[in-house]
Amino acid sequence: MNLDSTALRLGDQVTLHYRLSCQDEILVDTFTEGPETFTLGHGEIDARLESLLLGLRVGDHPLFELPPGDAFGPHDPTMIYLLPRNDFPGDMELAVNSGVDFTLPNGQSVTGSVLEIDADEVRVDFNHPLAGLPVNFEVRILAITPK
Repeated sequence: MNLDSTALRLGDQVTLHYRLSCQDEILVDTFTEGPETFTLGHGEIDARLESLLLGLRVGDHPLFELPPGDAFGPHDPTMIYLLPRNDFPGDMELAVNSGVDFTLPNGQSVTGSVLEIDADEVRVDFNHPLAGLPVNFEVRILAITPK
């Protein structure tokens, strides 16, 4: 089987370079850090980005210019919460624009970004940091191993 002609499908293992940028800031760049390998559909990257990889072949090098909200969803104001300051451990150093990890009752972990802090409350945004922003996603497919 000639792997070079194989179109990428869910469950396939893919080795690729990718660059993720937003508003002229490069966020991730495996072109300089080295390629990554993962199985498509296993949640290792955001599902909206994974869907763009479907059907690509070895050697493909597309640039996806995603309008605001398409890559990581729209910014949802209902995902911003005011939490009591005493819900945080007393020795936890909170800072505006820092991330705070929370464990949900089902064991899932979720990260929020601290927006404001006062003596009684902490305002935390649980949206993805890139929600509602335009994103560029550049990919170069290096290898595909079919499932």
